[in-house]
This record gives sequence, C-alpha cells and structure tokens, in this order.
Amino acid sequence: MECLELKDLFTVAQFIKARCDHGLKAGGPANFKNYVFFEVEILDPKSKAQLCYLDKVEPNATVGEIKNLLHRLYPKWYPSRQALKLHPEGKALKDEEVLEDLPVGTTATMFLQDLGPQLSWTMVFLAESIGPLFIYLLFYFRLPYIYSPEDDYTKSPHAVVRLACMCHSLHYIKRLVETIFVHRFSHGTLPVQTIMLNCLYYWGFAAWLAYYINHPLYTTPRARPRQIPYPTKNPFTWLFFFVSCPNYTYEVGAWLSFAVMTQCVPVVLFTFVGFAQMTIWARRKHRTYLEELKDYPELRSAIVPLFL
Repeated sequence: MECLELKDLFTVAQFIKARCDHGLKAGGPANFKNYVFFEVEILDPKSKAQLCYLDKVEPNATVGEIKNLLHRLYPKWYPSRQALKLHPEGKALKDEEVLEDLPVGTTATMFLQDLGPQLSWTMVFLAESIGPLFIYLLFYFRLPYIYSPEDDYTKSPHAVVRLACMCHSLHYIKRLVETIFVHRFSHGTLPVQTIMLNCLYYWGFAAWLAYYINHPLYTTPRARPRQIPYPTKNPFTWLFFFVSCPNYTYEVGAWLSFAVMTQCVPVVLFTFVGFAQMTIWARRKHRTYLEELKDYPELRSAIVPLFL
C-alpha cells in the first residue's frame, strides 16, 4: 500500500509538472506573471522615512494607479500633487509608465515629492481673465477710495477712454468664452504659487494701466512732433539725413534683401505690399513734419532717399 501511495503521488507530481511546462511553452510567461505581485515602498526623499508600503501591486499597474493608492492612504496628497521618482534627485515618473517596465525588482522603492496645492489649467485661465476684467471696471466707474472723493462715480469726457474700456473688456470676455466653450485643456495642473504669480502679473498691470487711463486728469494723446529729429552718434540714425522715417526704410531694405536671397514670389509680393503700406504712413508723417515744424530740412524725403 505504501508503494502504491508513493507511486500515486509521483504520478500526480508529474502531471502538475507537465501542465506547468505546457503553460510555459504556450506563452506561459504572460500567465505566470499573473501570480507575481510587486511590493512598492514609498519614502520621503529627505529623511528616507517610509511613508507607505503597498503590498500585492499588480505588475501592469501604472504610476498613476500607484498615486491613486497613495491618495487613499493620504487624502491630502491627491494624484496631481504627487511626483514619484526612483531617485530622490531623479526625474519624475510619468503617470502612464507601467510598474513592470521600470528598472526595479519585484520590490520597488519610490520617493515622493510633494508639489504643493495644484489647480487645473481651466481655473488658471479663468483666474487670469476674470481679475483684469473686473479690476479695470472698478477704475472706469471710479468707485470710491480710488481717486479723490469729488470724482467718485463720475465719467471721463474723453471718447478714447470709453473706447479703451470697451476694447479691454472685450478682450478678456473673449478669453473667458474661449476658456469655457472653445479650448480643450489637458488634465495637467499648475502649482498655486505659479498661478499667484501669473495673477499678480495680469491683475497688477490691469490696475496700473486702468488707474492712469481713467484718471480724472487724463488727457488724450496728440500726435504732434515737438522737435526736428536729427541723427546722433548711432550709425543707424544717420538715415535721418535723407528720410523722415528711417525705420520704414530699414524694414523695406531688410525684406528686399530677403526677397533677393530667397527669390521666392510670395516674399516679393509681401515686400511690395509692405512697401506700399509703409510708404503711405511715411508720407503722412513726413507731411506732418513739414506742416508743424519750421525749418524742417528740405533734403529729406519720406522713405526713399532723394526719391519718395
């Protein structure tokens, strides 16, 4: 009986071995991996203290899924706030990277970098646009404590001030509409500190320019020359000996050189159209110089020396 039992056990063992060998030959590694789990240890990059230990992690788990597991243990560290690295000073792993494809063993050690509070790109664009829109209107309607008390709730008599408010408001309304209905943002986020700097830039400049444009003492600009422009020691100003608008002359010359270099028909057409438009502007400015300034040099032309 004992020999029979040993023979039966040997037969069973051979059967199990044969089944395992068959599984390995028929693409068995993929099936075999189902029984292999990873262990993930997440440490603090500075103190090297263990933050959490994840047992029986699937080999096909992504870094993003590991972040979600960590988030369950530490709710304050939501996935977009985490940066997981294989080395404290290394590069952050991408969310789509798979655990078994990483250069780690079955026990993976990762380091957590806290990126701080995050906001989505949609919230970033909304914050950057809503602020300037309302800040500008505060100065336009001259609410109290902005200018002197006698100017509270008054309006500027200049049409350009009303036009400036309309243009400024339409610009940021357009950005808000595009943010809500047009643009498609990724799931990326930005740190709150970066957003604060962006808002400080947009909101601060909106307040600064709105203060002066809507100021009770604001006067509309007058495009009248006060003195004759003369050449200086700068060689690029020497064209003032011959033309009233050397900036246009230089630009036309640059595009003409580019057209000769490339010998491309669109470039030639672009140069010709630009030259025609800049000639109109230059002649208008040249005429203003002649009308407003006495003793203006008669040798000067508008844009082309001694010709136009």
